[in-house]
Amino acid sequence: MRIATFNILHGRSLDDGRVDVDRLAAAVKSLDADVLGLQEVDRDQPRSMGADLTAVAAEAMGAEHSQFVAAISGTPGGTWMAATGEEQPGSASYGISLLSRYPVVSWRVVRLAPLNARVPLWSPDSRRPFLLHDEPRVAVAAVLDGPFGHVTVCNTHLTFVPRWNGRQLRTLVRSLEGTPEPLVLMGDLNMQRKAAARHSGLESIASAVTFPAPRPTRQLDHVLVRGKLRATGPAEAVRLPLSDHRALVVEVGPG
Repeated sequence: MRIATFNILHGRSLDDGRVDVDRLAAAVKSLDADVLGLQEVDRDQPRSMGADLTAVAAEAMGAEHSQFVAAISGTPGGTWMAATGEEQPGSASYGISLLSRYPVVSWRVVRLAPLNARVPLWSPDSRRPFLLHDEPRVAVAAVLDGPFGHVTVCNTHLTFVPRWNGRQLRTLVRSLEGTPEPLVLMGDLNMQRKAAARHSGLESIASAVTFPAPRPTRQLDHVLVRGKLRATGPAEAVRLPLSDHRALVVEVGPG
């Protein structure tokens, strides 16, 4: 089973600053993933031509099963509110997606609270910090009927706020207790590999630097497992013609 996680930066390229859905489709197709977790996914956003980027990715990879889950309703960086899952069709939203070529037995959504405070961020343009409200985060999990039986796969995008992202990760793992094993938890966790393993209590099976995409120095994107599952080869950080992250890809099998 080939697993990939990719923060797509709503499909935007660093080279020309544009969102091109055909370019996104080609990038997703090139990964040839059986199961794909996407972060920073737009739906009905003007900046991505009102496209449903989950549907674009699903068609490109041949995934018959997919689910987009909004973390926020509205425009990132503009006017937004926490998504509830009951937004009206056609309303602009932003979140994560999980896509699978294998049948999905069941879905689960876990909402993760943001830090209830303004967070200082450093701006390379102004060379000074500014305050930003932390955004709500979300995770989506599916029990798949895979090539070696049922497996639970979860995708998430955690906050960039240090320590709070560790708290979110611990909360998420607790929420997945009782789901069928093996368990795969993947996504942009906004922390390094050792911290991801420590906070989750899971095993990291994919080691490769993924950020920033042109010359990566850090691994923010991860594939973590619990149960009888192992990597069958080395992980790869794939540079694609969009996003500020590289996609992280690993082949897994029973073990």
